[in-house]
Amino acid sequence: MKDTEFNVTMDDNFNPSVSWGVPVSNSNQSQLTNICRDQSFITWLVAINQASREHFILKTIKWRMQLQIEIDPGKPLGQRAKLLEPTAQEQPQILARNEPIPPNAMVKPNANDAQVLMWRPETGKPVVVIPPKL
Repeated sequence: MKDTEFNVTMDDNFNPSVSWGVPVSNSNQSQLTNICRDQSFITWLVAINQASREHFILKTIKWRMQLQIEIDPGKPLGQRAKLLEPTAQEQPQILARNEPIPPNAMVKPNANDAQVLMWRPETGKPVVVIPPKL
């Protein structure tokens, strides 16, 4: 019933882990040569009426994280990885028009359930090591 001003901040701690070995092999020898990631995210800033539980979308924010790392497992620790393009990430975009919130975004977040681990050998077909959880 009265105006209130808030400062909103967000921090996303991206912290993936990657196996050095072939995930579909019994060998423990490192064969990782490249890491490619291309992930997109949508976040909503929402106000909730505490009495009615009605949601009001104030802003929709989209961003993308792209990453390519070249790996040389034969080099000494600290020298094995080299960041390739892009070296700088795109800035998040506040959309001019809000997008609706899908129902699955209204439950406890777990982005790891949507990720897939694929092994793409230099020769042969790719193998899905860990499929997405549906």
